[in-house]
Amino acid sequence: MDLFRTRYGNAVAFRIYELPMTNTSFRIALLCSTIVACATSAQAKNKTHPAHRPVAAAHKMAPVSTTTPHAASRAVHHSAPSALEAHADESVRVTGASYGDGVSNTTPGGGLMPVQTAPRSQSGITRDYIAKVSPTSNVQAMIGNLPGVVTYSQDPLGVTGDSLNIRGMNEEQIGYLFEGVPIADPIRYAPYTGTIVDTENLGSVTVSQGSPDVDAPLYNAVGGQITMQEINPDHKAGGFLSLTGGTHSTNKEFLRLETGDIGHSGIRGFISYSHMGWNNWRGPGGGTRHHTDAKFIKEWGEGNSVSAIFGYNATKYTAYLDPTMAKWKQYGRSYNYDGQYTLGDANYYKLNPTINNAMTVMAPSHFTLTRSLKLNVAPYYVHMFGPSLWGQNISSANSYFGTGPAGNLNLSNLTSDGMATTQAVDPWNQKSSGLNASLVWSTKYNTLTFGYWYAYTQHEEMANYIQTDAQGNSISGFNNDPIRVADGRILTPWDLNFKQQSNTLYLADTVHLLNDRLQITGGLKTTMLSRQGTNLVPGADPYKNIKNYFEPMPQFYASYKLTEHDQVYINGTTAFRAPGSVEVYSQLFDPSSNKAVEQPGNLKPEYSIGEEIGYRHHGFYNAAISFFNYNITNHQVTSYGYLPGTNNLVSEPLNVGGETARGVQAEFALGNWHHFSPYLSGQYLHATIDNNYNAGSDYLPTAGKKAPSSPKFTGSIGLRYDDGHFFGNFALRYVDTQYTTFMNDESLHSYVTSNMTLGYRMKQFGPAKHPTLQLNLVNLGDNNYLSGASSATGAAKATKGIYGNTIKGTSPVYIVGGGFAALVSVSTGF
Repeated sequence: MDLFRTRYGNAVAFRIYELPMTNTSFRIALLCSTIVACATSAQAKNKTHPAHRPVAAAHKMAPVSTTTPHAASRAVHHSAPSALEAHADESVRVTGASYGDGVSNTTPGGGLMPVQTAPRSQSGITRDYIAKVSPTSNVQAMIGNLPGVVTYSQDPLGVTGDSLNIRGMNEEQIGYLFEGVPIADPIRYAPYTGTIVDTENLGSVTVSQGSPDVDAPLYNAVGGQITMQEINPDHKAGGFLSLTGGTHSTNKEFLRLETGDIGHSGIRGFISYSHMGWNNWRGPGGGTRHHTDAKFIKEWGEGNSVSAIFGYNATKYTAYLDPTMAKWKQYGRSYNYDGQYTLGDANYYKLNPTINNAMTVMAPSHFTLTRSLKLNVAPYYVHMFGPSLWGQNISSANSYFGTGPAGNLNLSNLTSDGMATTQAVDPWNQKSSGLNASLVWSTKYNTLTFGYWYAYTQHEEMANYIQTDAQGNSISGFNNDPIRVADGRILTPWDLNFKQQSNTLYLADTVHLLNDRLQITGGLKTTMLSRQGTNLVPGADPYKNIKNYFEPMPQFYASYKLTEHDQVYINGTTAFRAPGSVEVYSQLFDPSSNKAVEQPGNLKPEYSIGEEIGYRHHGFYNAAISFFNYNITNHQVTSYGYLPGTNNLVSEPLNVGGETARGVQAEFALGNWHHFSPYLSGQYLHATIDNNYNAGSDYLPTAGKKAPSSPKFTGSIGLRYDDGHFFGNFALRYVDTQYTTFMNDESLHSYVTSNMTLGYRMKQFGPAKHPTLQLNLVNLGDNNYLSGASSATGAAKATKGIYGNTIKGTSPVYIVGGGFAALVSVSTGF
C-alpha cells in the first residue's frame, strides 16, 4: 500500500494493490486503521487541532460514487450525501501528486471517467480534465465528451453560454445543482452555468444521464441531473494566479487567495476574483465579465462541518443572431448584427447586448447527531437580474398599449414611414430562497433518509422603451425617462409579477445485504408546487393566472457487486417537470399590435418513467455500459423564437404529447499507462413522437416521427499525456444528423469537432509552485457548421393536417457552431 498526502485538502490517498481480500469489513478496517495511523502521526508531528484531520477520514458519508480521491478531498465531501451513494470504501489508484492547478493524474481517461458506484447511469469530470480546458470555458462545453451529452456550441471561448441535450432532452429538462443547491432559473429552468463559478474553482462535475437523486431539490429533471462541486479551501495559506490571452482579443485574469487554517478555529477559506474581456468571434461587439467566488469551511468533531459559499457575477456582451436554414445558406457566418448605425436600424449591435447578473449565497452544513444519525441542512439564496435589451422600431403615431391605442408618442428621429428606433429595456429581477434538510439514519443493514425542501421565488419584469439619437445611442440610459403614453403611464409590452412556492417531501431506504454486495433502494418523492402570475398591461386576459401541481415520484434502485471492481445495477425511476417559462402563464404584447403576440398555454406537467440496466468495471481499465428506456407523457419541447418584428428571443414551451426513447450508452478508459490515458464514449438513441401534434387549426401527422434534436449516434475520442512536465489533451466529438421539426422535414447535418491542449509544467521557480504554460486550441479545423437548433417547429413546409387543413410551415432557427480559437495561459500556485 502506497501513502502520500496531496495538496488538495491534504487528504491521505492510497493505492491498493491486488490484495487477496474478499471480506468487505476487513478492507474497511484496514483502510480506517491506516487513516487513523496517519492522522495520529500528523498530530504528533504538527500538534494539529481536531479540525486539521484529513477530510476524507472525517467524512464517512462522502459521495465516493462521483469523484476521484483528489476531488473528494478537495471538492466534494461538503455536499449533502445522496440517498444513492455507496457507504463502503472503494479501491482508489493514485499515481502522482497534486499540482497547483489541482491536477493529480488519478482519474482514468484523463479526468473523464472517475469511479462511479451509484445504481444508475452516471459519468463525470474532475480537475484532471477541467484544469486542461480553456480557462474561459463553461460547464456545458466541458461535459460534451461524456456519453449521451450533445453540446450546442455557439462560442469557441464558452463565455456567452452554450446549450446542450442529454438523450434527446434539452437543458431545461435537466436539473442543475451546485454544492447541492439548485442554480437554474426556477421558472424557465435556464442554467446560466457561466455565472455560478470560475473554471479555476470548479472541482468536479457529475452527469446523471437518466434520473435525479431522490433527495435532489429539483422539479424539472425529467432528463437527468448535472451536479457541480467547488474546490475546497486549502489547509495552507497561499493562492493561485492565472493569466490568459488569445484570439478575438481575449484576456482573462484570475487570482485566488487562500487563508489556510486560521489558528485552531477549524476555519479555512478562499476568495477569488476574475476579469475577462473579448471580441465576438463573428460579427461586431464583444463583452466583459467580472466574477467573484468565496468559500469558507468550519470543521469540528467527527463529520461536522458548515460551509459558507458566495458568488457574484456581472457579464455584458453582444448577443449572436440565430439564423434560419435559408439565412444560413445565404449568409453563413456573416448573418450578424450591423456594425454601423443608419436611421431605422434596430439591428445595430449596440442596441442588442445581453446582460446577466447573479449573486449566490449558500451554507451547506452537516452534523453528526449520534453515531448513527446525521443531519444535512442547505439554506440558500439566489438573485438573478438583467436587464434584457434589444433594438425595436415602433410607430410614433400608431402604436398600441396592450389592447388599446397608445396615442401619439411624439417620438423624434423618425423614418419616412413614421417609425422610431428604440432600445427595449426589460429589467427582470428574480429572487429565490430555500432550505433543503434531511436526516440520515444508518444501521448495519440499512440507511434511511427523510427530508423536506422548501423554496420560494419572486420574479418581476416590466419592459419599457428608450428613444435613440441619430447615432443609434440610447438617449437616457437604462430605465431613465422611458417612452410614455398620453396619460403618463410607461409604454410596456408586459408588466409581470410572478410568485412561486414549492414544498417537497422525500423518503428513501437502502438495504445492505450479502455483506454489502447487494444494495436495494426504494424511495418516494412528492412535490407540491404553487404558481401565480399577474400582468398589468391594459387588456391582458387573464390578468391573473394561478396553477397548482402535485406529483408523486416513486423510485427503485438495485445494485450488486460481482467483485470489488465489477457492478451490475437496475433501476426504475420517475420524474416530473412543471411547465417552464413565464410565457406559459401570461400574455405578451407588442406596440405593433392590439392583440397579444404570445398567448398563455394550458400545459400539463411533463412526467417520465424510465428504466435502466447497466454494468461497470473499474481498475486499470474502466468500462461502463447501460441500456435505457423512457416513456414521457406531455413532453414539453422548449422552443426559442424571436417575437415578431423584434430581436427579442423568448422561450415557448410546446406540448408534443408522448415520446418514447430507448438506447444504449457506453464509455471506456484506461488509467495512467506510460503517461497516456485514453477515453472513448458513445451512444445509440432511438427517440420517437407518440402522438400527432396539435398545431391549432389541425393536427400534424407526427406520430411515429423521430423526435427533434435526438441524433441517432454520438461519440467521443479522447487522449491525455502527462509526464509531470509535458502534457497534452486531444478530444474529438461526432454528432449525427438530427431533425429540427416534428414532421422531420428539416434537419441538421452531422458534424465533427476537435480540441487540443498542449502545455509544460515546471516544478518550482522561486516562490511560484508548479508554474504552467498552456495552449488551448478550440475547433481545430475551424469547422463551419450549425451545432444545434435554437427552436423546434411543427413543420418547416406547408403541410396538410389529418383533417385536411393546410398548416403553414415555420422555419426553425439555429445555433451557429463556434469557430476556431487559440488561447495561451500562464498559471502558478504560490
